[in-house]
Amino acid sequence: MTDILGSVEECVDRAIARVGKELVLMAPLGLGKPVQLVNAFYHRASADPDISLHIYTALCLETPPIGTGIEASLAGPIMERLFGDYEELAFLKPMRDGTLPANIQVSELYFKAGSMKNVPSAQRNYISSNYTHIARDMFDAGANVLVQLVAARETPEGLSVSLSCNPDTGAELMEMYQASGKSCITIGQVHGDLPYMENDAEIGVDGFDLLVNNPQYDKTLFAVPNAAIPLQDYATALHASSLVADGGTLQIGIGALGDAVAYSCILRQQHNADYRDALRAITHQHVPGADHSEPFDKGLYVSTEMFVNGMMHLMEQGVVKRKVYDNLVLQLGLNTGAIDAVVDEKLFGYCRAQGLIPRRLEQRNLDELHYWGILNAVTLVTPDTLSVAGREIANDTDAADTRAALLADVEGRQLRNGRILHGGFFLGPADFYRKLRELDAQGQEQICMTGVRRTNQLLLDYPLYCAQRQHARFINTGMMVTLTGAVASDALEDGTVISGVGGQYNFVAMAHDLPGARSVLCIRSTRGAGKQLQSNVVPFYGHITIPKHLRDVIVTEYGVADLRGQSDSEIIKRLINITDSRFQLELIEFAKTHGKLEQGYRIPEQARNNTPERLQQALAPLAKKGLLPAYPFGSDLTDQELALGASLRKIKALSEEPGHFISASFRALLHRSDEEAARPFLERIHLEHPETTKDFLIQQLLVMELQERGFLKVS
Repeated sequence: MTDILGSVEECVDRAIARVGKELVLMAPLGLGKPVQLVNAFYHRASADPDISLHIYTALCLETPPIGTGIEASLAGPIMERLFGDYEELAFLKPMRDGTLPANIQVSELYFKAGSMKNVPSAQRNYISSNYTHIARDMFDAGANVLVQLVAARETPEGLSVSLSCNPDTGAELMEMYQASGKSCITIGQVHGDLPYMENDAEIGVDGFDLLVNNPQYDKTLFAVPNAAIPLQDYATALHASSLVADGGTLQIGIGALGDAVAYSCILRQQHNADYRDALRAITHQHVPGADHSEPFDKGLYVSTEMFVNGMMHLMEQGVVKRKVYDNLVLQLGLNTGAIDAVVDEKLFGYCRAQGLIPRRLEQRNLDELHYWGILNAVTLVTPDTLSVAGREIANDTDAADTRAALLADVEGRQLRNGRILHGGFFLGPADFYRKLRELDAQGQEQICMTGVRRTNQLLLDYPLYCAQRQHARFINTGMMVTLTGAVASDALEDGTVISGVGGQYNFVAMAHDLPGARSVLCIRSTRGAGKQLQSNVVPFYGHITIPKHLRDVIVTEYGVADLRGQSDSEIIKRLINITDSRFQLELIEFAKTHGKLEQGYRIPEQARNNTPERLQQALAPLAKKGLLPAYPFGSDLTDQELALGASLRKIKALSEEPGHFISASFRALLHRSDEEAARPFLERIHLEHPETTKDFLIQQLLVMELQERGFLKVS
């Protein structure tokens, strides 16, 4: 039985009493961390050097730094509004400062991108593991304290618990301990605002040894604000979305590019003519398979490690709506068109022929058929008789009277317990959490938060998952691609970890194992700016995440390169065709020098103008119609804050180019502006009365920038 406590400190006492002072604590990634509980273990170990505490986790969530000066004036109120009283993980600051106590160690399996780039202890203790192997690896590491943030609600049987945002690895790890008999304590911390998810995430009243239920710990949930989408990501996403087949399966990741892909699918659905025009404008060559531009009639099913906000919008817009069923007979019947998702004579006949409806029904058959909605609450009276709506009939589904009576009770109803999304964990903005909290019964039925052992692989049930994941498109991002098609996504060649492997390798490998599936890795063609501009298509690289033998589809803002099954020479040509033109010639020369391209090869004429200027021109009609918004799924920032943020970022970029900064400053000083129109913007960041020459120049540049972008009008 679960003991319900009101104090995290008491949980620490119980844990030490159960497993001793050698504590190996496992906390889920992202939102699922019970911050107060983890902090209680940290503080106890900090105060008692006899305790050894090793924390294993991933994706630690930190509020962004607010900076100083003008930057802080803009960011401070935003941070307060967005993150409220969110409590930080206590180990993060000492880990960054290099002051963790000697008896405490922290190992992450995935970093927020770039967050631990210059943190030596984090780099040293990082563990690289495919996400499907994390439960195994933590079990082998001896994790003996499993903690998780959970949702709870009262039921007729008592308090019921849901793993909510993170059924990804926790349930699997609990099962491994139950089977092994090893000593372990499981502790859940209830949060009143965490969405209660049903289906696989719901673990009943006794899922944990201890449950902390104290509303005082209900601090603001960490919400990730929607990111602005730059033009190059929109171009990449338009290309990627043209690979998605109607009636297929989709997986996308978090961030601007994931949002851009989701929005591009919505654009394809809601503004199809404009979508097609934009796609034609940015496409300089036809790629077989990249020609899915029709609206989504059958719709998509989502099987994803991470359930992101963009997927919720895809559901709302009728793009994600294809249901799958955890029954191979039903799923194959739907795939082939032998049946529809409506209970009728055709479905009865099909299920009888396939054995899903046997001639003589037993209780287990009645339970299963009721679960799928094929039968109502039919009672087995005797082995030879059934009771249907108060009427007794023969237990013989081949008898016309029996079949008619069974069908009359349910005919015309939809099959039940179909899912449009299976996801391992979720993380997103505050309105995303609100929508999940407000799901009705149908919404709960259609969404199944589950383990990554299901979403990220095929091993649990290969025939069923193949039938469900038709025409799968696994769309993820990478940092760099080599000329032979290998991709670096998680780390630099000097060993510095940027993020982590996560599930990327799993999805790429799965794309090669699933009939009709493709892995799509999206890569921005360049990084940096000005003199620091570099190509992300590189001759070679000293670290790879996806080896070249698993190369499949690479997408940049300049197009699609289908690499599957191609020779090295052809792969190089296709990648150079979607490379920024400022780097094409040097890549060609490298390939020729090393014998990978014939000496006489020339870039096709249509691929020689891969420039940001051409993209901007090609997408201008779509932008002019307002169909390429910076924040397609909304923003938690006000219009004023968005305007100030964009302008200040541009000024900061200017300051890194002294020549451009000086010329822009002279232009700003001579610029005529409306001081009254500018006043609210300047007051927002306390710049109405600059005290230094630097602040005065920034003020003048800001006013000019705001006016040129149409936020101010000259009187």
